[in-house]
Amino acid sequence: METKPPLPPFTPETAAQKVRMAEDAWNSRDPSRVVQVYTEDTRWRNRAEFPVGREQVLAFLQRKWAKELDYRLIKELWATSGNRIAVRFAYEWHDDRDDWFRSYGNENWEFNERGLMQRRFASINDLPIKAEDRLFHWPQGRRPDDHPGLSELGL
Repeated sequence: METKPPLPPFTPETAAQKVRMAEDAWNSRDPSRVVQVYTEDTRWRNRAEFPVGREQVLAFLQRKWAKELDYRLIKELWATSGNRIAVRFAYEWHDDRDDWFRSYGNENWEFNERGLMQRRFASINDLPIKAEDRLFHWPQGRRPDDHPGLSELGL
């Protein structure tokens, strides 16, 4: 059986570890990698989309990163209890016209006993920004450990 430690019930420390692992995976922008942490029958709400199962999530992520170019994400643990984690996040991206955005949101996650995410509910708002107002400047991929998080950036 597939497991994705850390496993629930989460402590603040293991929840923060799970959040950073998710951030790292999403910053890879590799849909095949990202979907491996979700159950086969995972259920999502992301804006106005409701993908169910890994295949629909994979298609969703492929569409997302085809539109959201130069994507950089920071996630932060908000709260945890048992097998649930609440996260706040912000990410920066631009579209194919080179218009930049900072997207802010909250996610509620629920995990099964093997540490796979079975439910993900996300609420997201997009703020147009100027390229010179960007705050996330690391090279594509994992956010460096010394790069400020959301709280340090005042976001």
